[in-house]
Amino acid sequence: MIRLLSPFILLLLGIGGGVGAGLALRPAAAPEPAVIAATPAECSPGADAAHDLTPLSENAPEGGGEHEYIRLNNQFVVPVVSRDMVAALVVMSLSVEIEPGQAESVYRHEPKLRDSFLQVLFDHSNMGGFKGEFTDANNMDVLRGALTEVARATLGNLVKGVLITDIARQDT
Repeated sequence: MIRLLSPFILLLLGIGGGVGAGLALRPAAAPEPAVIAATPAECSPGADAAHDLTPLSENAPEGGGEHEYIRLNNQFVVPVVSRDMVAALVVMSLSVEIEPGQAESVYRHEPKLRDSFLQVLFDHSNMGGFKGEFTDANNMDVLRGALTEVARATLGNLVKGVLITDIARQDT
């Protein structure tokens, strides 16, 4: 009888030990910041993407005013098509530079803004913008300009610019 119960007892001890070790070794929960003050150097592509749509304030040295940077929820995934097949996928994260205190307007218009951004990104991809040296400075300036133009068409002049905070291409 003990031979029949010993596998079950060992199984329960193993599960209990695993759960206990998992609880004891789990990382401490970090407090979630509401507003993050940042300089342009701190708003680099390596910034933490865990807090989407978090306004980031910046004191503009030459303009005398402040700007907020709104990181858009989720990344943008854009297919690169070659010979009627998907040859690569480009994944991007975007932030919108706006006037201070206008973050709620971006939140309200985010679906429309995402749709406009995706159309620009698809057009850029179809014109070959993500092939070859797709991170060339001139190529990125053209893309940023087109994204800023559609952001202003959606949100008006409260948009100061669009930042490409992360970009990666995965060839298939």
